[in-house]
Amino acid sequence: MSIQVRNVEKRFGDFVALDKVSLDFAEGELTALLGPSGCGKTTLLRIIAGLERADAGQVLLSGSDASQQHVRQRNVGFVFQHYALFKHMTVFENVAFGLRVKPRGERPGEAQIRDKVRSLLELVQLDWLADRYPTQLSGGQRQRIALARALAVEPRVLLLDEPFGALDAKVRKELRRWLRSLHDELHVTSVFVTHDQEEALEVADQVVLMNRGQVEQAGTPEAVYNHPATPFVFGFLGNVNLFHGRLELGAGGGVLHTGEASLPVVAGSYEADHEDGSEAVAYARPHELDLERYAPGAEGIAVTLRRALALGPVAQLELEREDKLGVIEAALPLERFRHAGFREGELLAVRPRQLRVFVQRGEGQDKNAARARGAHAAKQGATQ
Repeated sequence: MSIQVRNVEKRFGDFVALDKVSLDFAEGELTALLGPSGCGKTTLLRIIAGLERADAGQVLLSGSDASQQHVRQRNVGFVFQHYALFKHMTVFENVAFGLRVKPRGERPGEAQIRDKVRSLLELVQLDWLADRYPTQLSGGQRQRIALARALAVEPRVLLLDEPFGALDAKVRKELRRWLRSLHDELHVTSVFVTHDQEEALEVADQVVLMNRGQVEQAGTPEAVYNHPATPFVFGFLGNVNLFHGRLELGAGGGVLHTGEASLPVVAGSYEADHEDGSEAVAYARPHELDLERYAPGAEGIAVTLRRALALGPVAQLELEREDKLGVIEAALPLERFRHAGFREGELLAVRPRQLRVFVQRGEGQDKNAARARGAHAAKQGATQ
């Protein structure tokens, strides 16, 4: 079943939780709603489920307006962060609960319920725990039982609110791989909320970046990571270096003057509405930087290597700008770092291989531009 959200608005007093949000969730896809706390992602999930009522806008399920439907009528499975299992019931009875409380005319027979529950417990690989109670399970096991319970009623849509947020890092990683595998087997239209960038990029078919009640960008994990539409998206997805300066445009590109350095900017890496001489901020990720020993006239930014941390296959470098405009983080393959022989305290030149440049506007202009980019990005993401 597909989901369409059209111009949804939600306020809590003076706080705007959702500001005219429009999104399409394709049938059979797994979508991540990603963003910081308070950005509106959980509110949007609850409105789709029918647990919250929007102040304005529509929720369409397979093209039919479900905005006024009760949560029971939507046939949605919901998995909470803290499991919400019944402690006084066994694992088997927890999974069977949704089937047992169906209206009499829709309720399966006892033999059907037993077969269904056993099948679901096998699906989540916990059939051997059927007679145990939730307090006897690990956090990861409880979350899998909660998912089995949500699937028992054969929902048209599966919604998960921070499903792995209460688990430690190792268990989270194992469970998100398992969720991806389970989704590939079931193909239930699914939406999950997370603030974990790695989780969203690794698991989802589509990622929706939200900020202050608006959609910043929607698209495939590769699209949002490699082609961020806004400064917020660039900064939220992984570590990033910022270079503030003035953009001078020329034929086929331009130059960003930042501190005592001038960095080349290729055409297409900045928006068309940039004007020559605009105050701008450029972004580059740590792995997009080249390093060499400093020499007079060297291209790039003069820096001092303050700290080098060689962990695994990558060396993480902390570089202090000589013009006192902050610290730059660089990531080099360990073999290249060792071959270069860089030492802490050494003077180096850092040069971004690529920059993404955004013009700096006033607050009102920023909001309007972000809204326009977000609407366009959401439309583009829905068509991918």
